[in-house]
Amino acid sequence: MHGRLRAAWCTACDARHAWTGTLAQRPACPTCGVAALRPDVVWFGEVPYDMDSVQQAIAIGTSGTVYPAAAFVHYAIGNGADTLELNLAPDPVSDFAHVRRGPATETVPAWVEELLGD
Repeated sequence: MHGRLRAAWCTACDARHAWTGTLAQRPACPTCGVAALRPDVVWFGEVPYDMDSVQQAIAIGTSGTVYPAAAFVHYAIGNGADTLELNLAPDPVSDFAHVRRGPATETVPAWVEELLGD
């Protein structure tokens, strides 16, 4: 959803490459040769990657305050989904979901076990 730090994205040809070196000197894209590489991450104000897939996924480790991810629970409820929040502390999403408190290392395995029927 937020990209990969060890990758570069060419804004000229839309190619993505594994990348561990610096991009400060604006190296040429290995695909098109244009010096238009940037880190392959989503910056503030940009739309996260693969939003269609993300809206059908489970979110773990979010504060429920940063959009568009913070709106997922509302999209789910609007489409008739039952929602569950596994979190350490209340957040803005808590009022809209069934809530289980605790660390992810405990709540997630317990929930998966419940889903699989032990």
